Amino acid sequence: MRVDKFLNSVNITKRRAISEDMCKSGVVSVNGVVAKPSKDVKVGDTIEIAFLNRVERWRVVAIPVVKTVPKSDKDKFVVQI
Repeated sequence: MRVDKFLNSVNITKRRAISEDMCKSGVVSVNGVVAKPSKDVKVGDTIEIAFLNRVERWRVVAIPVVKTVPKSDKDKFVVQI
């Protein structure tokens, strides 16, 4: 699954356009490498987002099969590090 789509599906970002713009501006990295929006995410990958005042990291636990996951099920797909 694409990283921009994944961020939206597991409710890390509110819209896919936002996650796509974040990837294009270079604030999203997968396994320590700046990621393009089309970068594939696999189980075990580490996603890092550098916000203005903090950096947040998540480890991918599972890939969702549906378009959006309920916010209560977010922990089934990512674990914040």
